[in-house]
Amino acid sequence: MKEFYQQSKEEIRKLLNGSIHPLSDEQVKEHQKKYGMNELVEGTKKSTVQIFLEQYKDFLVIILILAAIISGFLGDVESTLVIVIVITINAILGTVQTVKAEQSLEGLKKLSSPMAKVMRNGQIMEVASREVTVGDEVILEAGDQIPADGRILECASMKVDESALTGESLAVEKEDILLDETVPLGDQKNMVFSGSFVTYGRGSFLVTSVGMETEVGKIAAMLKTTSEKRTPLQINLDQFGQKLSIIIMVFCVALFAINVWQGKPAGDAFMFAVALAVAAIPEALSSIVTIVLSFGTRKMAKEGAIIRKLQAVEGLGSVSVICSDKTGTLTQNKMTVEQCYVEKKCYDADVLTKENEAQKQLMIAGILCSDAKVVEGQEFGDPTETALIHAGNRMSMDAEEIREHFPRISEVPFDSDRKLMSTLHDLESGRTMLTKGAVDVLLDRTDMIQENGKIRTMTNQDRKDIERQNQEFSANGLRVLAFAYKKMDGVKEINVDDEKNYVFLGLISMMDPPRKESKMAVEECIKAGMKPIMITGDHKVTAAAIAKRIGILKKPEEACEGMEIDGLSDEELKDFVEGISVYARVSPEHKIRIVRAWQEKGNIVAMTGDGVNDAPALKQADIGVAMGITGTEVAKDASSMVLTDDNFATIIKAVENGRNVYENIKHAIQFLLSGNFGGILAVLYASIMALPVPFAPVHLLFINLLTDSLPAIALGLEPHTKAVMERKPRPMNESILTKDFLIRIGLEGFVIAAMTMIAYTIGLKTGNTILAQTMAFATLCTSRLVHGYNSKSNAPVIFTKRFFNNIYLAGAFILGLVLITGVVMIPNLHAMFKVQTLTFCQLMIVYGLAFLNLPIIQCLKAIMKKAAGN
Repeated sequence: MKEFYQQSKEEIRKLLNGSIHPLSDEQVKEHQKKYGMNELVEGTKKSTVQIFLEQYKDFLVIILILAAIISGFLGDVESTLVIVIVITINAILGTVQTVKAEQSLEGLKKLSSPMAKVMRNGQIMEVASREVTVGDEVILEAGDQIPADGRILECASMKVDESALTGESLAVEKEDILLDETVPLGDQKNMVFSGSFVTYGRGSFLVTSVGMETEVGKIAAMLKTTSEKRTPLQINLDQFGQKLSIIIMVFCVALFAINVWQGKPAGDAFMFAVALAVAAIPEALSSIVTIVLSFGTRKMAKEGAIIRKLQAVEGLGSVSVICSDKTGTLTQNKMTVEQCYVEKKCYDADVLTKENEAQKQLMIAGILCSDAKVVEGQEFGDPTETALIHAGNRMSMDAEEIREHFPRISEVPFDSDRKLMSTLHDLESGRTMLTKGAVDVLLDRTDMIQENGKIRTMTNQDRKDIERQNQEFSANGLRVLAFAYKKMDGVKEINVDDEKNYVFLGLISMMDPPRKESKMAVEECIKAGMKPIMITGDHKVTAAAIAKRIGILKKPEEACEGMEIDGLSDEELKDFVEGISVYARVSPEHKIRIVRAWQEKGNIVAMTGDGVNDAPALKQADIGVAMGITGTEVAKDASSMVLTDDNFATIIKAVENGRNVYENIKHAIQFLLSGNFGGILAVLYASIMALPVPFAPVHLLFINLLTDSLPAIALGLEPHTKAVMERKPRPMNESILTKDFLIRIGLEGFVIAAMTMIAYTIGLKTGNTILAQTMAFATLCTSRLVHGYNSKSNAPVIFTKRFFNNIYLAGAFILGLVLITGVVMIPNLHAMFKVQTLTFCQLMIVYGLAFLNLPIIQCLKAIMKKAAGN
C-alpha cells in the first residue's frame, strides 16, 4: 500500500472518511473508538521500594548480609551493626540515583498542543488536542503547534519547524504536492507531524495518525522498549565482587580449618573467620566509588558537562565510538556568509569591503531585500537573512542605517512557489526593485549582467559560469542565494508580473560553519582511539562538507543517507557501519540501529542529540549526551549527560575526565585489596605457624572502616593527567582483576604482611601477646596509610612532583596516623580496641617498618615497569 504522502488528498479522504466531506459528530465518536484518543500511553514504572530492594541483589552485598546474620547469632553485635549501616547507606545512594529518572514520556506529552482548530459538521470549532481523531481537518496558522500527523490539504507559504523530529535546524516549506518516490521524513513536504509547529504562513491538513501511531508516538514506544545500558564499571564491579567474594571465602574456610585442626574452639575459629571475611571484603567500596564519581561530576559541571546519571562519569572513559549530531554540536548553529560571487569573481566573506563598489552594492541588496533584524545581539527572522545582516556588519555596514536611508516603498513577499522575494527602494541610482531567490529561478528571469560597473547583455557563457559557480558552492554544502535588480522609475507598487528582465548582481553562499574547536576536538578524539561519527537529519551534501572540514570524513564513500540502511539486516548493518562516518537524512529508527550495531561489535557508544527524534537513541546508547541550549526536555530526560554549551569539544573533555576517574577508582581498589591481602597473609602465616591470632576482630574493623576508607577516597580524587588520552579505550569486557593487577596486589600485599609479621614477632619475644597484637595492628594500619602513596600510580612516584600533588591523600595520611597513634598511646581507648601502650622505642619500630613499605614497593614498581618495557 502507498504511504500517505504518495496519495492525493482526495484518495486519503475517501480512504479514511468514506467521502470528501469533513467528519460529523457521529463519525468522530466512531473514529475515536477505532483509533483511540490522541494521547501518548505510559507504561508501568517501578516503585521506589522496588528500586531500593533491587540494590541488595549485588553478590558482594549478599555475602555481607550473610556475614552480618552469622555475626549477630554469635553475639558480635558491633560487626553486625557496622555491616548493616554500610550496605544500607549504599542502597540509599543507589536508589536516589535511579529514582531521578523516567520523565522522557512526560516530556513528550508536553509537546502536544492543548487545543486545536478543526472542521466538523461543516464548521470550524476548537477542541482539546486529545480529542482530535483520524479524518479530522485541522486548521493551522503561524504559531500553532501541530496536534497529530497528517496530509496537507491547503498551504499558503507555510513553514514548519520540525527540528525536534528531524534534527534539521531550518523550518521546512510545506507544499500541497504529490510525491511518487519513497522519501525520508524530512523530505515529506506534503505532510505535517505532531510535536512540530508552524513558524510562517497558514494552511490545513487531514489527520492520518493520532496518539501512539504518530511519529512522536513511535518515539514514545521506542523509549519504553529501549533499555538503558549499564556502564563498564558497573559490570566490572559486579564481576569483581563475585570473584573477590569467592577468593575471600576460600581463604576464610582454609583459616577456619587450620584453627580447628590446631585444636582451637570451633566457635572462636568461626568468629574470627567471619571477622576476617568482613575485614577483607571492601564493603565501603561502593560508597567510595559513589563519592569519587560525585567529585567527578562537580569537575565536569565546571567544564560544561552536567551529569544526570552518576555512572556516566566513568562510562565516558570507556567510549570507543562517538555518534554526534551536526547542527549546534559540531557547528555554530548560526548561518554565516562564507563566499560571494560578484562581477565574475569569487571572494571569501572575510575579505569583502564596502570600498569595492560591486561588493557594497551586492551587500546593500542583501540587507534591503530581507526582513530579519538583529537588535542588541538578539536575532529575529529567517537564519539566512540574519546571516546577510551579520555579513554587512563585518563590512561596517549597519543594516538599520541602510534601511532608514533607503526605506522600502513596496514589496512582493517570498513565496515557496515563486522562490523569490522582491522589494522596491529609492537608491542613489534611482528607483530600483531588488530581488533575491533560488539561482535557477532568478537566472531564468535575467537577461543583463553587471561587470566592472557597466551593464551588458548576458551571454550563454555568463550563464554557464554562474551555474558552474552555483554547483561548486552547492557541492561544498553551501546554501546559495542569487541577487538581481531592475530600474523601476515612477513605479509605486510592484507585483509578481514585474519579476523579469533583471540585471544580475551576484551570488551569496552561506552555511552553518563548524565550531572553531571542532576540528581540534575531532583530532583529539581520533588520537585517543575513538571513532567520531556524524548522524544528522540534514542533507548528505551539507553533512559531508562539514564532516570533511573538521576531519570526520576522509573519503566521499564514507557518507550515506539513512534510506541506504533500510534494506540491510542487523547482521549486514554490523559490517556496513565500519566503513561509514557520516549518516544524513536519518530517522529515529536508523539512529537506534546504528548505535546497536556498534554496541554488538563490542563498543561503548556515546550518542549526542537535541531533538525528540534523538531520545530513543540517547537512551539506547551507553552514554546519551543531550544539548543544554537547544535540547528538548525529552532529549535531556533520556540522556546521561547534558552539555551546557552544546559543544562537541566538551564531550572530549568529559571523556578525559572519565578515563582519569576510572584510573583513580582502579588505584583505590588496588590500594584496598593489596592492604586487605596483606592482613589475610599475616593471619594465615600466624595460623600455619601455630602462633596466637595477630589481630582481634575489632582491629580489622578499625582498619577497614577508618584508616582504609580515607586514603581510598583520596586516591579517587588524584589530580587528573592528559596522558590517559594517549591510550586507546579499554576493551568493554576487560576485567578489573587482570593478571598484572593481581600480581601487583600479591607483591604489595606480601611486603605489607612481611613488615606486619616482623613487628608481631618482635612483640612476641617479650612474651606479651597483647603487646604483639598491638604492634602488629599498629604496623598494619600505618603500613596501609603509607601504601596510599604507593597506589598513586603503577609507576614509581617517590622522586617526582606527583608524589606531593594530592592534598586529600596528605590529609588522609595525617588523620589516619593521628588516629592509630591515639588508639595505641591513649590509655582510655585501650579496653575498647584491645591494645596496650607502646614505649617510644616500640612506636618507632612500628613507624620504621611501616615506612619501609614505601621504598621497597617503589623499587618493585620500577623493576616491573622496566620488565614490561623490555
